[in-house]
Amino acid sequence: MAALTLININWQLEANASAHHTDKYSSTELIVRRGQAFTIILTFNRALQTGESLTFTAETGPQPSLHAKTQAVFDISSTASNSTWSAVQQSTNSSSVSISISSPANAAIGRYKLSVQPASGGRASHRTLGTFVLLFNPWSSGDDVFMPDSSERKEYVLEEFGILFVGNVNYIHRRGWNYGQFQGDILNICLSILDRSLSYRQDPATDVSRRDDPNYVGRVLSAMVNSNDDNGVVLGNWSGNYSGGTSPGSWNGSVEILQKWKDAGFRPVRYGQCWVFASVLTTVLRCLGIPTRVISNFNSAHDADRNLSVDIYYDESGNHLNMGSDSVWNFHVWNESWFTRSDLGPSYNGWQILDSTPQERSAGIYQCGPASLIAIKEGDVDLEYDCPFVFAEVNADRISWTYDIRRRQAKPISSETKSIGQFISTKAVGSYARVDVTNNYKYGEGSRKEREVYEKARTKLGRVYGFSATSEKRPEIDQKPDISGKFKVDGSLQIGKDVSLILVLRNLTSDAKTVKANLTAWTIVYTGKPIHKVWKDSLSATFASEEEKQFPVKITYAEYQQNLTGDNMIRVTALCQVESGIDVVVERNITLDNPDLVMQVPSDAKVNEPVNVEVIFTNPLDQEVKDCVLLAEGSDLVKGKLEIEIPSLQSRQTSKIPFEIIPTKSGTKQLLVNFSCDKFPDVKAFETINVAN
Repeated sequence: MAALTLININWQLEANASAHHTDKYSSTELIVRRGQAFTIILTFNRALQTGESLTFTAETGPQPSLHAKTQAVFDISSTASNSTWSAVQQSTNSSSVSISISSPANAAIGRYKLSVQPASGGRASHRTLGTFVLLFNPWSSGDDVFMPDSSERKEYVLEEFGILFVGNVNYIHRRGWNYGQFQGDILNICLSILDRSLSYRQDPATDVSRRDDPNYVGRVLSAMVNSNDDNGVVLGNWSGNYSGGTSPGSWNGSVEILQKWKDAGFRPVRYGQCWVFASVLTTVLRCLGIPTRVISNFNSAHDADRNLSVDIYYDESGNHLNMGSDSVWNFHVWNESWFTRSDLGPSYNGWQILDSTPQERSAGIYQCGPASLIAIKEGDVDLEYDCPFVFAEVNADRISWTYDIRRRQAKPISSETKSIGQFISTKAVGSYARVDVTNNYKYGEGSRKEREVYEKARTKLGRVYGFSATSEKRPEIDQKPDISGKFKVDGSLQIGKDVSLILVLRNLTSDAKTVKANLTAWTIVYTGKPIHKVWKDSLSATFASEEEKQFPVKITYAEYQQNLTGDNMIRVTALCQVESGIDVVVERNITLDNPDLVMQVPSDAKVNEPVNVEVIFTNPLDQEVKDCVLLAEGSDLVKGKLEIEIPSLQSRQTSKIPFEIIPTKSGTKQLLVNFSCDKFPDVKAFETINVAN
């Protein structure tokens, strides 16, 4: 009888992809999820005889090992195993055998080589069948990333587009993003990210064996999405000058960024800011099967010295001083991923915070998390990973100081416990609505429980970093302020128009008070970093008992237009000096609206049938705008990115830009457009389109 020889393998790509929720990937390779069986059909030169057996080997990484669980050798058995690799013969048809192969729910993810060794009368020939990719499995109750709710799985694993929330506490607006985790070569690029990490370079065998743990994989990826230590994907830039690269505000999606990283020989893509890092990390984590969402925190603290307070300094003119490393960002964007924490215990399972924006080093490199969301809310800042930094982002106290440059003396003037960590937001499941998740991060501001948790966190940090929670409490403020103040918006806030505000000051005492105020306005980036002073003024007024007065503030377009950054943000500050009283800082960050970009697109379309789109832009300025370009992208709607150059627009002129898209897959899709010119860097719009077969 002839030796048993393999003739062909049928990977059952379509059936397996459907069963494993991997049918959206653009690949001719088998892609399956761990802890779930997949079926292959092997065809031999003849039928299997009684006593003949098949032995399979599945292995991953450069040094596969049984001990490290990166190699598995298994024979055909009568039943599938939940804890080990196994193979069950389902049926035999002449010379073809249908085999069901199961992986354990804690197998390392990655690309595997599968081989078979038929044993026939003592003679055996080893044959490589090919490769397949194994992913995390949120559908499997045995997997650390198991997510029981089907609508949440659809949103946090399978959805290829979404929105991000940006702006400031007074003006939250949304921005579309194309995650595109199933597009083109993205899965291979995501696996390449793991294989280029510092952990892999230092010890490939151990790194691959630890890819069974989403906790480990998430931490590695939080380091690799930024470029700081490892030539990772994106180079950060917060300078306001983005020459030599792409302005962070110009990106509409992750696919182009990841593809550029690969095409450039794995050199960092220029440039990103927090929402870019978070969105790219969302793409990579969802691609590998870890449920992930994007979180925006408004008035986000950057506590560099780990004492759970941020110190902000002003000079006597009301200008921000670059003293210390603490800051308060208008907003900051990070990720939450869903998995268990075997290292901490089941009470810390669920959402875990990951942050790939390079801010502070953790274990020597720029990475952050995973920090358990429950640990943050309960003040358990002594737990891994990076809980003190995340806790401070949402719950630090803010202390304002005046600094006398001549005397080199700092004086505390106010201490706030409620301003940090507001309107913490994420996209709703299945809609574009904003969901406020602030209560997931902390107890109600001003409540006794919130203060108890804050003091608990300070006490724990004191043990770690060697300071006394009592000795390093907030500095004592000499007295209560005699006046209160606020800036009110007077009219619309639009680029091209003057900014009109009203400074409202009120005497809080029953005595007359004289107030001198120095007012400044700076253009800023969203991190609060001042870029250019565009306006200043001063005033002096006497207030009767409990009197309120209003002072108009006007910053002209001519004053701010040359120095506005792509964030469209201006910070207005009034440093109020009260006769025989404590100084008071009144401050407001404002975001100016871009002109409207209108996209007209039918809500319904069909696969492979052209769809006509029209984008309309009107120049609102009294001057010409030049260098006009429209970019369009959307997974399964546009191949790559569409770029259309537009003639210059005279004052008040309207441009109607038609173009055609051809959907390639059915389902709900998102089309994003970005209009830029010399006066408006990134004007955006997005629409969803339902594509039928």
